[in-house]
Amino acid sequence: CLELALEGERLCKAGDCRAGVAFFEAAIQAGTDDLRTLSAIYSQLGNAYFYLGEYTKAMQYHKHDLTLARTMGDRLGEAKASGNLGNTLKVMGRFDEAVLCCKRHLDISRELTDKVGEGRALYNLGNVFHAKGKHLGRLGQQDPGEFPEDVRNCLLTAVNYYEENLELMREITDRAAQGRACGNLGNTHYLLGSFTQAIKYHQERLNIAREFGDKAAERRAHSNLGNAHIFLGEFETAAEHYKKTLLLAQDLGDRAVEAQACYSLGNTYTLLRDYPTAIDYHLRHLRIAEELMDKVGEGRACWSLGNAHAAMGNHEKALHYAQRHLEISREIGDPTGEATAQMNLADLRRTLGVDGDADSKARRRLSMERMDLLKLTPDVKQLHSKGRRELHEMDPANGDDAMDEEESFFNLVTQFQSKRMDDQRCSLAIVDNKENQQASTLPPSRLKEDLMDLIAGMQSRRMDEQRASLPRLPGLNNANPDILRRLSVEPAGEDAAALPDENFFEMLMRCQGTRLEDQRSALPDTSPRRHRGPTMPDEDFFSLIMRLQSGRLEDQRAEDP
Repeated sequence: CLELALEGERLCKAGDCRAGVAFFEAAIQAGTDDLRTLSAIYSQLGNAYFYLGEYTKAMQYHKHDLTLARTMGDRLGEAKASGNLGNTLKVMGRFDEAVLCCKRHLDISRELTDKVGEGRALYNLGNVFHAKGKHLGRLGQQDPGEFPEDVRNCLLTAVNYYEENLELMREITDRAAQGRACGNLGNTHYLLGSFTQAIKYHQERLNIAREFGDKAAERRAHSNLGNAHIFLGEFETAAEHYKKTLLLAQDLGDRAVEAQACYSLGNTYTLLRDYPTAIDYHLRHLRIAEELMDKVGEGRACWSLGNAHAAMGNHEKALHYAQRHLEISREIGDPTGEATAQMNLADLRRTLGVDGDADSKARRRLSMERMDLLKLTPDVKQLHSKGRRELHEMDPANGDDAMDEEESFFNLVTQFQSKRMDDQRCSLAIVDNKENQQASTLPPSRLKEDLMDLIAGMQSRRMDEQRASLPRLPGLNNANPDILRRLSVEPAGEDAAALPDENFFEMLMRCQGTRLEDQRSALPDTSPRRHRGPTMPDEDFFSLIMRLQSGRLEDQRAEDP
């Protein structure tokens, strides 16, 4: 059993978790009467299944580990198992249960004066409230800085836990953990609409990443800084961060991220009205999307290229790319992209004197008029008024026109944020109406009996979740009655070793490196299905800006229908 488990651990460390799971399962089949070996196997199996995205199985094994730790009186093991279970419940969307487990981890760590464990528990609690806030915000189609009170409370609670974690990590001089905390504080402040604060923390995250030579974390920090500066209307600064993102992606050999950076740069230069440069970057995005066979990215690149060419007056080239966008949208079954392409084609054909659907333009005008534009955040408002003064000073004749574009940008960005969330939500099963009708015909005494049976069944299931029957623990060779006596009465002695699940936290950090540090509230997809390819950034808040600009190519104002 131990030899199989050690081979499973070796394979997981080497990155082959699927093969590692097979060896761990074989170890359980072989069985053991060593409780700590079994606990370690449960923990590692839970970690491996978590990494593979099989969260139900991960939860089962972390529950087994928790049961065994409690039975042995192993407080440190109970703390770590609770933390692992909390992380798993979080990604399953069971946030309230996750909070209970993570708080248990925190309480025991503080009881044992385990500073490292306390820091991890604080970080995990921040993650849970961060994820819950984003999830609730997405359900309500809300925007950064404009969330209802319950969502803001979740995000503010996350900030508090992250700040506690950061303070503790500074106390024990764990720079790597400080970097993780800063990244998540930046992301949470971003959701709260505090873009200046977000920039402060992402800059600190960038500095720490440079200290460690962590190019992947450095790349994420530059990308996040670019996004935050876009929201503040600081497009030149955003472009510099996106350029550094691009260089780091090339150093890392990550073609998909390279394409994402090109896409962001193309749209940023469009906002700066530097259309030739925008076209260069969009062409680079298009080439990589074709190379990676990312049809979604190809379609978006063609759309962006069509808009940029139209803005320069190259209507024939714009028509070519709009036609390609339409063909790709039909190929991948994207009705929103198809409708957008058709409207662009109609406008371009009219400009070129080619027959097209003249009504599509009026429909677009009406749809744009009906968009509810939200208020700007305080940070943006302040910079907004400053930007208007600067524009007038530079070019009084064109200041208002430029600010019209920027106002639309800010409003639309604020309107259409809050989408992306890895977590899933569990829903209650609904009893069929026919069953309800049948139940209502039962005599009152029978209904009472059925209700009591139902309550008893629910309570027994809940108890089973918290207290597994020891002989049913997989892999436990319990033929020896002395083993069962140890399980029921013997606490862990002074020589009780910590559960060897330290590697899980690092694995979790790698897994959450993209899941948490890159978490962004991107535009909600209005199509029935969400379409996103590997060359498209998660935060594609440029799309509606581009749509707005393409709609203003021929007329600057929407008319009443």
